[in-house]
Amino acid sequence: MNDLKGQVVLITGASSGIGAGCARAFGALGARVAVHYNSARAAADEVVADILKSGGQAFALQGDLRHSAQCERVVSEAAARWGRIDVLINNAGSMVQRSTLAELTDEAFDAVMDLNARSMMMCSKYAVVHMKDGGSIVNLTSIAARTGGGPGALMYAASKGFVSVATKALARELVGRDIRVNAVSPGVIRTPLHDRFSTPQHLEGMRQGIPMGRLGTVDECVGTFIYLASRRLSGYVTGQVLEVNGGQHMP
Repeated sequence: MNDLKGQVVLITGASSGIGAGCARAFGALGARVAVHYNSARAAADEVVADILKSGGQAFALQGDLRHSAQCERVVSEAAARWGRIDVLINNAGSMVQRSTLAELTDEAFDAVMDLNARSMMMCSKYAVVHMKDGGSIVNLTSIAARTGGGPGALMYAASKGFVSVATKALARELVGRDIRVNAVSPGVIRTPLHDRFSTPQHLEGMRQGIPMGRLGTVDECVGTFIYLASRRLSGYVTGQVLEVNGGQHMP
């Protein structure tokens, strides 16, 4: 695992949930971690403090990644801090709101696609410029990309479907630059996203459809990101979407 020591890792949406878990784990392995956040400054600072306590290096940077110019600025600030980017974790995303097709508005469509799809593409676009010796991009998709998601998750599922397909297209495009592109597809993980958008009844219904009989945890997702970021562990892996879902979906 020591090939991640000293690597420059930018993690978007790293103030909570899977992003925060990844930031702490990469920091503990000796990576230099840029902890991106949008509005949760205090939470991002806490993640940075935890990394520093573990002996790692980290700093927080803010940006609204729904906007391409903000994606460019965030990536540039991360690269300027340590001179390059080795790993980009495109974790920023949200359901934004649950809505059916009949309830869908232009504003809701744009909000979900800008945050989940645009941010992934534009952060990747600007990060590869700073991956001068190759690198790894790991995108966060979702089981919803395969199943269509639950009630009101139409746009979330569609945006994550975009991420899954774009992961494969980017892997083909960037392979000649020694940049690997993969994605992690979590199932139902206890994160602030579900605390905000899923009722206890929703979660219980989903739990009953999981062969392991329980919801997943952030820590159970983190190892997959580390695996895909590490050239030593996954140097021959690109264009893959790895499922972490307790057996809920077996493609």
